[in-house]
Amino acid sequence: MSETRQTGRVAGKRVLVVGGGSVGPGWGNGKAAAVLYAREGAKVLVVDRSDAAAKATVELIRDEGGTAAAFIGDMTDPEVAKASVTSAVNAFGGLDILHFNIGISTRGGIADTTLEDWRKVFAVNLDAAFHVTRAALPVLEQDGGGAIVYITTLAAHLNGPYAYVGYETSKAALSRLSRSVAAEYAARGVRSNTVVPGMIDTPHVQAHVATSTDGAAVAQARAAQVPMKRQGTGWDVAEAALFLASDAAGFITGVDLHVDGGMSILMGNAAI
Repeated sequence: MSETRQTGRVAGKRVLVVGGGSVGPGWGNGKAAAVLYAREGAKVLVVDRSDAAAKATVELIRDEGGTAAAFIGDMTDPEVAKASVTSAVNAFGGLDILHFNIGISTRGGIADTTLEDWRKVFAVNLDAAFHVTRAALPVLEQDGGGAIVYITTLAAHLNGPYAYVGYETSKAALSRLSRSVAAEYAARGVRSNTVVPGMIDTPHVQAHVATSTDGAAVAQARAAQVPMKRQGTGWDVAEAALFLASDAAGFITGVDLHVDGGMSILMGNAAI
């Protein structure tokens, strides 16, 4: 990825990126999106519950000459979610784009997923999106409209070899939330879409792979399942999100854009 600003595809836009930090070295989906928005001319509020992660992304943006600020907080709290939107307005004078990128998972099917785990996953993956969307919509609308991009997962649409019922269900609901917002706000100037990543090589995934005795073999096996024979990157997801958030997608709303190297072609054969 180039270290210079590209073509100003969101020049002058004000963006709130929820989950703009990273759990480790490298480029996660949220971190890449935050940096790409800034490279393309936007002012970016990087939201994360990790102070260090949010500030690391802000520092990267500022080092490249971009404009960014950090907001630290747990978005499962509706008041914190509202405060993040207020922070964006205070820092940049308004809001044009909401990018929602956080998510957690716990492994298990219906029988072995505890109620506590179910609620925890839904609180992060869906409730937080509900809270920040409710807070952002009036600002987006009063500023003349804008765009919302939610990052979901191919697991919301296809079953893999392992059960993650809370993760799968909450992310599927996130896609439905996006379409509900798209339908309600289409005539009010606000577009809402999702990016649906497949096999993406991110620090979050690498942290899970690291628990394997042979992380390289796991990564190779993941790539082999993709028709394009590679895993995607955080930049692949970020570029798709940037397109949906930009004016180039001004007549697009309520879609789920798959960024999966063709995995959805395989339908039920995909392993997430």
